[in-house]
Amino acid sequence: MSAVMDNSVPLSPSVADSVTTGTPSPMKQNNNALMDALFKNLTRLFAFLVFILLAAILVSLIYGSRESLAKYGLSFLWLNDWDPVKQSYGAVVPIIGTLLTSAIALIIAVPVSFGIAIFLTELSPTWLRRPLGTAVEMLAAIPSIIYGMWGLFVFVPVFQQYVQPFLIATLGSVPIIGGIFAGPPFGIGIFTAGLILSIMIIPFIAAVMRDVFELVPAMLKESAYGLGSTTWEVMWRVVLPFTKSGVIGGIMLGLGRALGETMAVTFVIGNAFKWSGSLFSPGNSIASALANEFNEAGGIQKAALLELGLILFLITTIVLALAKMLLVRLSANEGKRT
Repeated sequence: MSAVMDNSVPLSPSVADSVTTGTPSPMKQNNNALMDALFKNLTRLFAFLVFILLAAILVSLIYGSRESLAKYGLSFLWLNDWDPVKQSYGAVVPIIGTLLTSAIALIIAVPVSFGIAIFLTELSPTWLRRPLGTAVEMLAAIPSIIYGMWGLFVFVPVFQQYVQPFLIATLGSVPIIGGIFAGPPFGIGIFTAGLILSIMIIPFIAAVMRDVFELVPAMLKESAYGLGSTTWEVMWRVVLPFTKSGVIGGIMLGLGRALGETMAVTFVIGNAFKWSGSLFSPGNSIASALANEFNEAGGIQKAALLELGLILFLITTIVLALAKMLLVRLSANEGKRT
């Protein structure tokens, strides 16, 4: 028999050591270190990209509105004129419209969303929980222009003919608050826009509340029920304290959607730069003013519109900052109690 020749190439000492000890070779270690450094720097870049984008948006808004800032200064915030012919502009009506519609939307949407979330997590039969949850999510997926068209062609006529006359007759003569419910029933207006916004943000707030309520340990709720607590007591004393951060986050998500909503509000708010003080009268919002006028604007009018955008940017930033401060204070108070 012929002898079998050994043609194998001997391994280098470093490779042989890596094979016998199970440790990566120096070349592989260098590649791993390079990939780790690359991954770390990429993630850092993506994180800082958020700050870069925010700074770029802020700088571009300030630069674009410099002409309006130089002409009006802080008085732009309380001037109520908006006359392209006279080149006179003020932001008070859009600011009031934005804040009022968002406030009305939250006042209506938060308790309704809370009720939906309680029903889905505590009271709903098993066979109904999934279809109802899917329906809530489908409401969130409907485009805002659909809400606006439905509001203008379906909701506004009914509201104008049946609801507004009743509210005007009932609340219009009440001292102190009667003025905000006075005036002719236009159908469109600040109150109508707030109602449509509330319908739009209910799915977002309800979905977040439902998800955070489901995170509460079952043992906590079962212990409370075992001590004789009612469903309301369990939600108020057990579930809400456990999920307050998520609940506030969901409310802030809905508020952010309401502050920046454009198309639905444009359909039903009336788009008027004069406001009589009644919630039933036509008004305007910052987003609606930008959508209606920016395409044809130029010169000082364009600068004024960009300053409106800057104001909306600052409003949302302040709202988020206040929400963060509220969460920090709630957490601190909770720590003191425990």
